[in-house]
Amino acid sequence: MCRVLEVSISGYYASRGRPESERITKDRVLTEKIRTSFEESRGTYGALRIKADLHEQGERVSRQRIGRLMRQAALVARGKRKFRTTTKVKSSRPVAENILAREFTADGPNQKWVTDITYLPTHEGWLYLATVMDLYSRKIVGWALNERLQTPLVTAALEMAVGRRKPPRARVSM
Repeated sequence: MCRVLEVSISGYYASRGRPESERITKDRVLTEKIRTSFEESRGTYGALRIKADLHEQGERVSRQRIGRLMRQAALVARGKRKFRTTTKVKSSRPVAENILAREFTADGPNQKWVTDITYLPTHEGWLYLATVMDLYSRKIVGWALNERLQTPLVTAALEMAVGRRKPPRARVSM
């Protein structure tokens, strides 16, 4: 092994008896402090915030060294997700009248439908889901997915519901 690693036999045995270097010892202690700060932040602190945290404790350490020790310890900070507005509060379009008046029961199928839109985070970005539910059966009768929150998303869900259920002529409020 010494021949392959190009190390002398006496050098190998000398290194086995040597104590750990001061830098490695300090790195081990510092890594524990970094891990404590990281865990107290529930995994959200990166090197910059951990540096500030350690500075408050009296430790003078560079951000680069903290970053290196975090990588070696496999500590990866979780970033906060950016808040994303999904609805427009101020609109020039008229608001539809509330014809249900919070009466969410129906005597038969296809009498009352309600819709909802939600957004789903995925690895590739946001997906928007529009659904249409029949209040009699409480079943989803139409749905649509899209990458954009626009009118075609809702109309596609309604068209699916109409195509599947073929309701009699209905009073629609949009």
